[in-house]
Amino acid sequence: MGNDPALWGVAETAAYIRRGVISSSEYTQELLRRCRRREALNAFITLDPDALLARAREADRRRDGEPGPLYGVPLAVKDNIDVAGQVTTGGTPALRDHVVNRDAETWRRLRVAGALLLGKTNMHELAFGVTGNNRAFGPTLNPWAADRTAGGSSSGTAAAVAARLAPAGLGTDTGGSVRIPAAHCATAGLRPSRGRYGQHGVLLLSRTRDTVGVIARSVVDIALLDSVIAPSPGHAGRTAPALPWPGVRLGVPRRPFWRDLDPATAAVAERRLDDLSRAGAVLVEADLPDQVMEQVPEAGMAIAEYEARRELPYYLAQTPPSPTYDELVDQIADPDVHAPLGGAANTPPSAYQTACRSAVPLFEATLTDYVRAHRLDALVYPTCPVAAQPVGHDETVRLNGRDAPTFATYIRNTDLASVIGWPALALPAGLGDDGLPVGLELCGPPHSDRRLLRLGTACEGLWEWPSAPD
Repeated sequence: MGNDPALWGVAETAAYIRRGVISSSEYTQELLRRCRRREALNAFITLDPDALLARAREADRRRDGEPGPLYGVPLAVKDNIDVAGQVTTGGTPALRDHVVNRDAETWRRLRVAGALLLGKTNMHELAFGVTGNNRAFGPTLNPWAADRTAGGSSSGTAAAVAARLAPAGLGTDTGGSVRIPAAHCATAGLRPSRGRYGQHGVLLLSRTRDTVGVIARSVVDIALLDSVIAPSPGHAGRTAPALPWPGVRLGVPRRPFWRDLDPATAAVAERRLDDLSRAGAVLVEADLPDQVMEQVPEAGMAIAEYEARRELPYYLAQTPPSPTYDELVDQIADPDVHAPLGGAANTPPSAYQTACRSAVPLFEATLTDYVRAHRLDALVYPTCPVAAQPVGHDETVRLNGRDAPTFATYIRNTDLASVIGWPALALPAGLGDDGLPVGLELCGPPHSDRRLLRLGTACEGLWEWPSAPD
């Protein structure tokens, strides 16, 4: 056992609490001390130390009996996921005082397993962005470099986990919103298969594309939380053992995922491919068709924009008292978020139907054929083409000597899995020459989540995972 409780993961902490090595309240006090010391990261929108300590002391009083696999462990929750009695702001001004009376299904399952709410984490406004630069509640800063973004939209959860303010937490992912901040902050992040986690109690942008996801410092902890959120025979309350590498086949689609990478990102990612090959994995270099992949951004955005204008009013109607949709939109602080949700611009039904009925089935068929033809267990590629950029670079980022659009650049590699609903796991790949984290992503066929987690667990043994400085 390490001497610093802040270094412990979820599984480790839960075991120590069950055995009486440490109490929930003692562990919680350690985390709260770190939260105070790292307050400048702005990882939390809502953090109530007194209420949290009261819950931890209650957990200590009730430890006898059959505690759940997460008993007494505080977790961070993104502030678009409902927790009964707490504010769900969605990171937007109109919901600043929006107290809900229900638990999201994902949080309910974690709570029943014994988890405590540490706090509600900061996020890109209404989850519609990739930087975490929230203009209403302030930007979440990157624990690796305070002048850099933490990534979005699940910025606060990733920063809190990386800075060891929380052992793990929940985010949501529409086009990369779990995996991008995981890559920028050197944590692991899972976007599960479509439908694996319930959507009830989540302020959604897109019913088709959105899912709750898990962010932690190890795949072992992600697997444990996944087993609680989506229990299955033999997996409930369990981690995922590492998969032996010999015989594992990984697709390396140089086009489109390995093109036009920042040199620091490319160098780290190539080293990880070497590690995988030396361990016994078979790397299959095979490209995806450009004419199909080039359609993904347009189709994905058509779905997200069309559904957002329907999902947000639905959520507001389900969680009274709430502002109207027009009132919510009028108060949006970020012009880049306001543009797709308000004003005259609107995705027509015909574009939405074409995306859902023609484009998405084409993408699914293309990737299914790719996996079957090459007998792949998963695809592997850099999570993002470039590491975290300075705070305030919301419009463009520097990539290979030119200004590239921020949003399109960061979702370039993460978007496909989101559009077709395949599971994807972001892993810390190492640090570039600039000292900033680089992420590597594994993407597998639908419902291969547990196998993907076993691959991720095996990766933890192949290279050293960086830990953010204090």
